[in-house]
Amino acid sequence: MDLTTIIGWVLAAALIVNGIGVSKLGNFYDVPSLLIVIGGTIASLIACYPLNILKDIPKHIKICFRGKGFDIPSTVDKIVELAMIARQSGLLALEEKAEEIKEPFFHSAVLMIIDANDPDKVRNTLENRLDEMSARHEEVRGLYLKGSALAPAFGMIGTLVGLINMLKGMNLGDSSGASTLGQDMSVALITTFYGSVLSNVIFHPIAQKLAVRESEEELYCSTIIEGVLAIQSGENPRNIRENLLSGLKTGDQKKLLAKQENETGSEGGES
Repeated sequence: MDLTTIIGWVLAAALIVNGIGVSKLGNFYDVPSLLIVIGGTIASLIACYPLNILKDIPKHIKICFRGKGFDIPSTVDKIVELAMIARQSGLLALEEKAEEIKEPFFHSAVLMIIDANDPDKVRNTLENRLDEMSARHEEVRGLYLKGSALAPAFGMIGTLVGLINMLKGMNLGDSSGASTLGQDMSVALITTFYGSVLSNVIFHPIAQKLAVRESEEELYCSTIIEGVLAIQSGENPRNIRENLLSGLKTGDQKKLLAKQENETGSEGGES
């Protein structure tokens, strides 16, 4: 589980409360301002996006809290294992192993090379799926980027509402205008505050975390594409491992290289 999103939210809330002062928190609670900013932002997002995206918002939040969904070093190991089987027994021998793979993209990629599809067709099909996945993710991330832009905008709308009411009240020139002066001014200022917090503490961090998860999935899928094509072309498993390692982070590279050295050492000891 990835706790950085929760930790960031808690720290942001603590720092804001500390800056305001606990005894003065009541000054920052204003129902009309909340309705303008939060209600207006939600209403605008509903108008902008179809239901099939909006209904998945709980799933998007869950993605922010989960850990890495794709273990790429283990995937490289699996690809190398499949490559060794294919070199020894042919591509048809991978059919049984393919049934053990539960992840849909990896499973379908292996089945495509078992069916002796043309390598160009395999690459084009898998890359098209990757492009479609990226487009869906971009659309989802756009929801939160849009929210990040809308919240300060509705904060400004609230500010204008408060200022207009305040100026109108001042023009009345009687006690009724003076009595609402403080309330109108508070709406004018607090809505800007609400909009900034909603944008920078909620919407933008969610959008950024979804972008991180998207890049992880894209790297996973790209690794699979290059790996299965290398298996299909009959490349040496050692070369496949080295080529796939080049696209990984340094930490993952060291992890896989250490594992490879241990396996080589154990094989040498047995012989």
